[in-house]
Amino acid sequence: MNLKTKAPLVAGVSAFILANVKLLVGVLSGSMAVISSAMDSIMDSLISAANYIAADKADKAPDTQFNYGYAKLEALMGFVEGFFITGIGLFLIYASGVKFFSEPEVIKTDIALYVMIFSTIVTFLLILFLQSSFKQTGSLIIKADILHYKTDLFTNIGIIVALVIVKLTGYILIDAIIGVFIGIFIVYSAISLIKESGRVLIDEAVPEAVLKDIEKFIDSHSGVTSHHDLKTRKSVDKCYLSAHIVFDTKISLLKAHTIGDEIEDYIRDTYSEYSWDINLHFDPSDDSE
Repeated sequence: MNLKTKAPLVAGVSAFILANVKLLVGVLSGSMAVISSAMDSIMDSLISAANYIAADKADKAPDTQFNYGYAKLEALMGFVEGFFITGIGLFLIYASGVKFFSEPEVIKTDIALYVMIFSTIVTFLLILFLQSSFKQTGSLIIKADILHYKTDLFTNIGIIVALVIVKLTGYILIDAIIGVFIGIFIVYSAISLIKESGRVLIDEAVPEAVLKDIEKFIDSHSGVTSHHDLKTRKSVDKCYLSAHIVFDTKISLLKAHTIGDEIEDYIRDTYSEYSWDINLHFDPSDDSE
């Protein structure tokens, strides 16, 4: 099992355990905030389970049906998760808003505080693990997991702060106020994930600065008269590039091939944060028109 599939599995198991602990304590303490957090953790465990399946499939080699592989499953999963997380944020805003007009609830704050502090520590350690995994893999699935576990972390901290204030002052509405702000943060973060995943799904090109540098390097070779139809697209951590390079008609095929290898090596070495699939077409004349 590689890190890209291991990370969602670890996250899912952790979320499932936390969900059961928080649900039990939420019922015993009478805290709707803790019960809501338990429901969120159940959702997290289900999403991480789906991520595990998607990550395992995304790593499969290209085949006759999908010649470019399954990497876009990561972006698709991130895109879908973004809407799920947005829904969680909106529900939290709604549920918190309802509390402004509801009768105050009696909460057993001590046991609720203990479980939320425990949950916060576990979630924080899980985020550190996921961030380390993301740096090594660049997986959008892991990035999506990081996002919704970060929302859990902030939610947990918000609930702890609210419980402490309720315990000290009896001012129960603080729970609703903190909930609204956490919900807004969740929605904002989810929209960013949707945008990033969407750009991958519609084949966003590499950054313009990268493209211009590659063009400059191509044109710097003697024997190359011009180039055209330079196209790129990003698919998660892999970039695809194709271009037509026009050579002097007197150049040998061996020399043209050597230049082509130099261009490919330059791209892969200079922008090694991506893996590259490069397809160069050699032209004896400019047929772009």
